[in-house]
Formats: sequence, structure tokens, C-alpha cells
Amino acid sequence: MKNFINEYKNKGLIKEENIDINQVVKHLERAKKDLRAADANLKIDIEISYDCAYKAMLRSGRALMFSFKYRPIDGEQHKTVVVFSEYVLGPEYLKMVKHFDRMRKKRNRFTYDEPELLVSETETKQAIENAKNFFEEVCKFIQNKNPQKKLI
Repeated sequence: MKNFINEYKNKGLIKEENIDINQVVKHLERAKKDLRAADANLKIDIEISYDCAYKAMLRSGRALMFSFKYRPIDGEQHKTVVVFSEYVLGPEYLKMVKHFDRMRKKRNRFTYDEPELLVSETETKQAIENAKNFFEEVCKFIQNKNPQKKLI
């Protein structure tokens, strides 16, 4: 892990910071709220629902980074969170993290470049399910790393 961390620090993509467990918990609590918002908006606005599911994954990934006392910096923060998540969680979570990255790219497209880009209801429901699974796995991972503190 040291080589990965050094590479990302040298590239200016992450920095070490004194982040306490309360910040980790706050991000996880917000991610949980994002998941509820994703479910609630499904019948109102598919893109908002998709965006909320993505934000739940992003906040979960940031909580994971924070649990290691690192913060993403510079212009590739979302991508850095995805790569960090993949590296830390390992190959058994590769499919989940790859979905996170596809969501990142799609959300970026309809947020910044192609507002007319449609997201299907089926795709959004799958995104919500993947976000819930990612959130749960990150919570378990962080809890195992910090067994003395009940996260959420």
C-alpha cells in the first residue's frame, strides 16, 4: 500500500490529514441519507435519483479514504476516490468498484456535457442497489478496521 500512497501523494492527488473517526461517520451518515433520497426520487426524477446513488457511493468512498487519514485533492477527486477504493478493498470488490467508476463517468456526462442524456429506470434501480451494497461493504470494512467505535 505504501507504494500506491506515495505515487498518489507525488502526483498531488491525495494528502495525508489528521482526520478523526467522527468525520468518517458523518460521511457515512450523509451517504445513508443520499440512498434514501435516491429511493424517494425514483418516481420523480430518474437523473436526480441516479445522482443521489452516485453521491452515496462517492461519500462512502471518501469515508473509506478518511479512515486511512487521506483526502483527495486537485481536479480528479472523484476518480481518485474510485481508484483508492479499488486499491483498498481489493480484487473481490472489483465488479462493485468498476460499477462505481461507470456511474462516475455517466453522471459526469449528463451533469456537465450532455444534459439531454437519458438514464433508464432499470439502470437507476441497479445503480441504487449497487450503491447500497457498496455502502454496506465500506461500512463493514471501516468497522473491522475500527472495532472499538460503532459507526452508524
